[in-house]
Amino acid sequence: MHGLNQSIAIGPLGLSIGQLLIMLAFGIALLAGALIGRRHRTPTTDTLFTLLLVALVGARLLFVARYWGSYEGPLSMLDIRDGGFDPLGGLLAGLGYAAWRLWKAPRQRAALSGALLAGAFTWGLTAGPLLLLESQSRPIPDVALATLEGHIIDQPALAERDGQPMVINLWATWCPPCRREMPVFEQAQQEESDITFVFVNQSEDATLVNRFLDHESLTLDNVLLDARNALGDATGAMAMPTTLYYNAEGRLVDTHFGELSRATLTRGLERLR
Repeated sequence: MHGLNQSIAIGPLGLSIGQLLIMLAFGIALLAGALIGRRHRTPTTDTLFTLLLVALVGARLLFVARYWGSYEGPLSMLDIRDGGFDPLGGLLAGLGYAAWRLWKAPRQRAALSGALLAGAFTWGLTAGPLLLLESQSRPIPDVALATLEGHIIDQPALAERDGQPMVINLWATWCPPCRREMPVFEQAQQEESDITFVFVNQSEDATLVNRFLDHESLTLDNVLLDARNALGDATGAMAMPTTLYYNAEGRLVDTHFGELSRATLTRGLERLR
């Protein structure tokens, strides 16, 4: 996967490298704004937090507009746990607000410009090299997994057998976001016959997984067990849920860290067509 989509677990909290770098860049912007603002006696903290909020709202609005039909109603559109944000919307909204503030508040121009430049430089310096890594050069990891019946199978063999794009979801029964997104995957597996969906449980046994599937009345094909988290280690997915999208040639084309909705799953599937 792209380096930005690799995840780390900090206790019960899971974060992607990209999220951490955004936090770092924003922190540097706050620091630069405070230092330059002190010299000019002009605070920028409130403006920078407002800019961040405006960018997030813009990114969400554009994403919802693009995948309007995949949401069940207004409440699901407001539920940002699915990670449905469009970077272009965030960039345009953020730049628009920044331009307005630079025009509206001349005294803030030096501090705000310095903060934005510092944040952008930090992001480019840290995230740029990771963005240059070509994810499509990464094939499906050759990791031995087990079926619920105890048979050993590996992902490349499964992909070769079906000869079509594959979506791999790393999950666990104790993970609330994993549990919430399972019905979305169940529906997609029934509707998308030209895509193979694989559900790789991390570190749990067949008895526990079968009990969960029965309790939730879930009908899923290709539920596999990864007792040693080998697939997570091979792909850099240290937190769950993580969803990997492989094309028909077995090359990684997209990833999604965190809970999925029908809308964010649809966005991922578009990369496979």
